[in-house]
Amino acid sequence: MGNRNAKVILKKDIKRRVFNGHPWVYDNEIEKIEGNFEDGDIVLVYTFANQFFGIGYINTKSKITVRLLSRKPVEINREFLKNRILQAIRNRYSITKENAYRVIFGEADGLPGLIVDKFNEYLTVQFNTLGMNKLKNLILDILIEIFSPAGIFERTEGSSVKKEGLEEFSGWIYGSGPELIPFEINGIKFLADTKGQKTGAFLDQRENARKLREFAHDKICLDCFSYTGNFGMHLLSGGAKHVTFVDYSERAIEVAKEIAKLNGFDKDRTDFVVANAFDYLKSSYEKSKKYDIVVLDPPSFAKSASSRDAAFKGYKEINYRSMKLLKSEGLLATASCTQVVSQSEFESILVDAAIDAKVLLRLIYRGGQPVDHPQVYNILETMYLKFLILQVSPINN
Repeated sequence: MGNRNAKVILKKDIKRRVFNGHPWVYDNEIEKIEGNFEDGDIVLVYTFANQFFGIGYINTKSKITVRLLSRKPVEINREFLKNRILQAIRNRYSITKENAYRVIFGEADGLPGLIVDKFNEYLTVQFNTLGMNKLKNLILDILIEIFSPAGIFERTEGSSVKKEGLEEFSGWIYGSGPELIPFEINGIKFLADTKGQKTGAFLDQRENARKLREFAHDKICLDCFSYTGNFGMHLLSGGAKHVTFVDYSERAIEVAKEIAKLNGFDKDRTDFVVANAFDYLKSSYEKSKKYDIVVLDPPSFAKSASSRDAAFKGYKEINYRSMKLLKSEGLLATASCTQVVSQSEFESILVDAAIDAKVLLRLIYRGGQPVDHPQVYNILETMYLKFLILQVSPINN
């Protein structure tokens, strides 16, 4: 555990954010550090007035120098971690009866840097911070005790991992399993791709996809940025006449084809296209293609505030193009999964696009994250997913 006595003293006038429940302490909020420690160690945090404030792990390589695990003077040991994980599971309510769900969502579950997804009898994990990585063996031990999984797959990679000074890693760290892990959502068979993005499949859109399915019957649909086809498969299962899947990743499209086959969806009801969605939307417009439903579920266009302007432009362009592709009274199902763009900003981008496209937008449904991707108001970073189903009709109707 390293030297438990290292003491981080906060500056006098720091923002209320940390006092109001946010677990991140930035380097510029620290007055001084007393005692010896190694990066990744557990440290005690005190206020400027020398009152105990919390306990967390430290990494001086990161701008977020300390991530708090508790506000109480507790031992960060197996018992503490097990209680945190069990609490997270309790906070998922009835979702835990399902075949696949997110078990741990980092900061929102009081375990910053840890992501755990359950796909059927397998778990996939991400240890995204050095401090969490040091607790890895304890956490694996607890997950094995609680879930008795057939295998645990670790996927620790990406720019944030490098910033933490961690080696990227991808592979089975307990038991083993298939490259494509079968699981089910809303009665549809899916495959989590261990060679794909993040933990292999995105579970955060399942309620939104289930809602969209209600409108699918007999519709001609376009699923853009489809990845392995979550929305499109829901549309097909809801009786869509035809779905075109578009993603720039050849592998994702191959997996989507497998999933369609698994569910017995007829080949003549599907098209699978490897293409840049921006280009595809543009060329569909030029060819005067029209759809009843267009889905936009793009990757995060903005990882940080510096890329906000580019993100705004990107969202506006794809939504504008999609509005132009819809038949009158068609539905646009559109999402944004970046915390950098707020709900109201996202909605005003859509209004701007509608004005340019000369259409009326009628709100059919506003969705967000399911309970296994908890949103904590005190930690804005946990609130990232925005989803709208909009009916689009020409102004001059």
